[in-house]
Amino acid sequence: MTTASLSWQELENLTDYQIDTVNGLTNARAKLRLFGQPESNVRVTLYRDRHAWCPYCQKVWLWLEEKQIPYRIEKVTMFCYGEKENWYKRKVPSGMLPAIELDGRIIKESDDILLALEKVFGALNQGMEDRIVLPLRQLERLLFRAWCTWLCYPAGSPQQEQRNREQFIGVVAKVEEALGSTPGAYFLDSFGIVDVIFTPYVERMNASLYYYKGYSLREENPYLKAWFAAMESRPTYCGTQSDFHTHVHDLPPQMGGCWENGETQMLINKARVDNGPWFGLPDVTYPEPENSRVEALQRVIKHRINIIRVNPADDKLFDEALRCALTQMMTGEDCVPPSGSDVALRYLRDRISVPRDMSIYAAKRLRESLEKLPLLRAIGSQNPSPPSIDATKNRLILSV
Repeated sequence: MTTASLSWQELENLTDYQIDTVNGLTNARAKLRLFGQPESNVRVTLYRDRHAWCPYCQKVWLWLEEKQIPYRIEKVTMFCYGEKENWYKRKVPSGMLPAIELDGRIIKESDDILLALEKVFGALNQGMEDRIVLPLRQLERLLFRAWCTWLCYPAGSPQQEQRNREQFIGVVAKVEEALGSTPGAYFLDSFGIVDVIFTPYVERMNASLYYYKGYSLREENPYLKAWFAAMESRPTYCGTQSDFHTHVHDLPPQMGGCWENGETQMLINKARVDNGPWFGLPDVTYPEPENSRVEALQRVIKHRINIIRVNPADDKLFDEALRCALTQMMTGEDCVPPSGSDVALRYLRDRISVPRDMSIYAAKRLRESLEKLPLLRAIGSQNPSPPSIDATKNRLILSV
């Protein structure tokens, strides 16, 4: 059964989604976090990237959220995505992220930031320089280097590709051994600083190796699988967590390139991350929240003028196509979009960014509907659907 698209007012009536960005759960849209405390208690300003893509920013962000330290957030452009803001270069001439301002003092480099925060606010269960923490920090760097060697440098031969793979898997075995030596799912007896340190790049390894190498870090390593599940039980992590689609298209400019190996499983994985189905990917396993659709709808409605303005299609045509997608997402009824709108729908599909624009499940729901409509048109016309636009070109759709 097909249905006509709902009007914007009718769509708006279907969502009551709202969050308390200041005192509620961890979220990417906050500019101030108080955790129920008075604003006079704020001593920290965190300077992080605008789009929640920077791994080092995520590390400091997660620490502050776990410790519930009141802080302000100022968002800055990453070097690989544009010009650094002049006001930030006056504070931090190098322009590097992250940085914090603590009691009026600028501190750079994520490890130095965490050390400084520990001195003022105390450790996150364990300290950065604790005897039990230091070797695990070294292991995280070893894992990072093995990942970069495999992902970011072209292998000159199949044999070199295999050696790079084996080198990485060998370091993963050491990570598995470390995780397996504790009574719970975390790196030490309880969640702490080591888990915060591992989080950003292990999350990105999970995404990038699945897409570019056909290797599923989460599915092939039982202790890391349990660690991911434990992390996803923490609202702090879920609020900073990204999805495969976002990571794999944002990493190449940051890393200087990511190299595909062209193997069969890699090609299957790549097609799925780019075109769906997105549900069931090993980027998230906790149950989908009941409000994922209303969140996605609210976020699109809030920014629909900008979304329509930057889309390459005619505004009127895309307005109707977008309402068709949202109607399908909210009602489950097929709503065939106007002819010529396929590329426009996929243009938006490829530019949804998690967690900047919305949470991971909300993004999956919206992508699912944006992809379903071109398929409906293709079935109806018996013509192939136009290809998607490269998602690495520009993700700046929703201003947050």
